[in-house]
Amino acid sequence: MDQRALVERARRGDHDAFARLVDPSLARLDAAARLILRDPELARDAVQDALIRAWRDLPGLRDPDRFDAWFRRLTVNACLDLARSRRRRPIEVEINPLDAPTQPDPSGALADRELVDRALQRLDPGHRAVVALHYLLGMPLPDVAASLGIPLGTAKSRLHHALAAMRRTTLVEAEPGPAPVPGGQVA
Repeated sequence: MDQRALVERARRGDHDAFARLVDPSLARLDAAARLILRDPELARDAVQDALIRAWRDLPGLRDPDRFDAWFRRLTVNACLDLARSRRRRPIEVEINPLDAPTQPDPSGALADRELVDRALQRLDPGHRAVVALHYLLGMPLPDVAASLGIPLGTAKSRLHHALAAMRRTTLVEAEPGPAPVPGGQVA
């Protein structure tokens, strides 16, 4: 069954049709939300909020063929809404167990994942959203701009500035400090 028919059935209240519409993209949208929000619990909340908004607002969708783009936009907007509301709350800290095994990134050709994660954390949610949609979901920049409701030039600028900031962060953190020498002097 094609997407248009599923949207029409879901508009009439068919829960199974709605599930068939959203199921293929849930894992990718959850991954994008985790990247934007940097918190798995908040990411799940954002995706759930997007699902609720999609079900509630589905009758107002003008072009059923654009359901995927519309649903992505709902998810990103839910992430940005949560990020804005979180700025007004105290910072929450999650403590991980010390005995958890650490596995090195299996791909030696890629940058150290922790270093990239720290660089992403320093970006504001709007810049993280552009990076997530473009690199994680593989969306071209015009689609990223449309999904976020921003001009293409703004999306390009945010991506450029986000990548520059990430480069600066990774270069600063990756530079080893001076090596200590016996006798307390620095080499």
